Amino acid sequence: MSDTVEIPLHRLVHARAGDKGNRLNLAVICHDPAFYPALAAQLTAERVAAIFASRRPTKVVRYDLPKLHAFNFVLDDVLEGGVNASLGLDGHGKGLSFLLLGAALTVDRALAARAIPEQ
Repeated sequence: MSDTVEIPLHRLVHARAGDKGNRLNLAVICHDPAFYPALAAQLTAERVAAIFASRRPTKVVRYDLPKLHAFNFVLDDVLEGGVNASLGLDGHGKGLSFLLLGAALTVDRALAARAIPEQ
């Protein structure tokens, strides 16, 4: 048996999305501080850019907030021009945190036991 398991991100963190024009801000906050190192290693700006590839971000920056056990990701040009220009139903990008929360991370089995149970 492997010492690691794949676990959906939503079992490890919660997220909040917001907009500034055509820029999406995604805050990712660990449910348990013990999850922070695994997220820091695996949830890179490049990984987030790949998750949002269909939205064609021109730039993704990760800001680490270790004392809060959190990250802030800023994705440029993913909101179809922003709330005033977009014809999409979610011009503010509020629902886009769910795209990120569906990603999976590989964590130690013991750490996964501390995650929020699957509903």
